[in-house]
Amino acid sequence: MRFEPVVGWGALPEGWRYVEAAGVAVDAKDNVFVFTRGEHPVIVFGRDGRFLRSWGEGLVRRAHGIIIDAGGMVWLTDDAQHTIRKFTPEGTLLLTIGDPDNPSTLQGGQPFNRPTHVAICPKSGDLYISDGYGNSRVHKYSPDGRHLFSWGEPGTDPGQFNLPHNLTTDAQGLVYVADRENHRIQIFDGAGRYQEQWNNLHRPCGLFTDRRDGDHVYVGELGSGNPVTAQTPNIGPRVTVLDSKGQRVCRFGGQLAGEEPGEFVAPHGLVTDSRGDCYVAEVSWTQRGKLETPPREVRCLQKFRRLVS
Repeated sequence: MRFEPVVGWGALPEGWRYVEAAGVAVDAKDNVFVFTRGEHPVIVFGRDGRFLRSWGEGLVRRAHGIIIDAGGMVWLTDDAQHTIRKFTPEGTLLLTIGDPDNPSTLQGGQPFNRPTHVAICPKSGDLYISDGYGNSRVHKYSPDGRHLFSWGEPGTDPGQFNLPHNLTTDAQGLVYVADRENHRIQIFDGAGRYQEQWNNLHRPCGLFTDRRDGDHVYVGELGSGNPVTAQTPNIGPRVTVLDSKGQRVCRFGGQLAGEEPGEFVAPHGLVTDSRGDCYVAEVSWTQRGKLETPPREVRCLQKFRRLVS
């Protein structure tokens, strides 16, 4: 498995800015939905990178996660509003889970305190929500938004979390959790029972399962968050593809953070389309652009074409 960057994909209308892209999702027609932290929260492109439309203006406080369900509905996670919301593909609000004015107690275990992402069981349609920044929990909800149960607590043991930042499900309904600051992916069944964990990862941040391709798991890994090790090579930022057993299939990105095509600053969300091409959203403003003098916007979205082996 190999990929090459598609330079210049996803050009915006004149005068528009991404600021940064927190997440990306693809619908059944291979339209690409980019969840940004700019003035236009959801920006939709065709597979060829042609701008189609935007929506969500004035509705989002801080973009974090996006996923599109089997019916084509769009689920947005807004960690600053402590909510998960379901929209039509055109941006009509259908359901809100969580109260933006009433976050739960910090690390208290109840939903939500800065949730990070949603995954959907392909068999039941149930929702799994990583409550990562202000909790160390995964919450399970019914498709209509009813809380079923939760699991997890702070720590480093199996079933414990240190910032569950993203999650995904495979064709069998197993739940994969990017336990970011524990540098691992933990795997659970649909009842929240621990199954196993995958290591040899560095701050796994983005997570996506391509069920059309043998349940390959795509992992966006962040680089070092410590200035002392910021120039240490081969620990990210990068994208790693694992098979269903957790064995590495391929890895792409530079040895260090960079802005050349194919390099990364902060891969935060990722997805594949029906042809196996990969789209990577990066929080490059947070990790680099706003820290520079003067601040500058850094590329935050890349498409990678999958090559025939």
